Amino acid sequence: MPRCHIDHIAITAPTLEAGAELVRLALGVEPQAGGAHARMGTHNLLLRLGDAVYLEVIAPAPRAPLPSRPRWFALDTLAADAAPALATWIARTTDIQASVAACSEPLGNIEAMSRGALNWLITIPDDGALPLNGVAPALIEWQAEAHPAARLQDHGLSLIKLELFHPEPERIARLLLSLGLDSQLTVHLSTGERGAGLVAHIDTPQGPRQL
Repeated sequence: MPRCHIDHIAITAPTLEAGAELVRLALGVEPQAGGAHARMGTHNLLLRLGDAVYLEVIAPAPRAPLPSRPRWFALDTLAADAAPALATWIARTTDIQASVAACSEPLGNIEAMSRGALNWLITIPDDGALPLNGVAPALIEWQAEAHPAARLQDHGLSLIKLELFHPEPERIARLLLSLGLDSQLTVHLSTGERGAGLVAHIDTPQGPRQL
């Protein structure tokens, strides 16, 4: 079974402008234009966090035709005034079929996707929901020689650590182990007002910041 790696983290927002404002306030930089996902009726902004890691802001594209299926990343459930938030993360694999077969949790169907000249395979549930409230990743297999992050502007940011919070931490630990990700993330029990979710620790030229 191929070992997976953290590929990118995803901020969902009702608009790209709202998501970009969150990034500016939290990290002090402006994410750059990405492109459109015609199949999903979405578009994105991107920010490099390393040679093969990046941050994505994703939102419904207001002038795009409605897709024939629910949008990914639970975007159809976002209210127009919803606050942008770090919603989930995506893990990279070199063999998505093998990784899906080995995974201890259902992550959705394997779908072919594209954005401009980029092509990839990714897991998406039929209803577009975020598995385990976004604590479980989507799996992605890039169909390109170079990682997309290598083409992004370098602002000197890097992902230090990704923490996962869930009321069943043992379940999340089993999931990470099944994908070979157990040494790359930290899992915590979510208690009190904190529900399932994630926290990204990012090093910036101004010092460490959190999302």
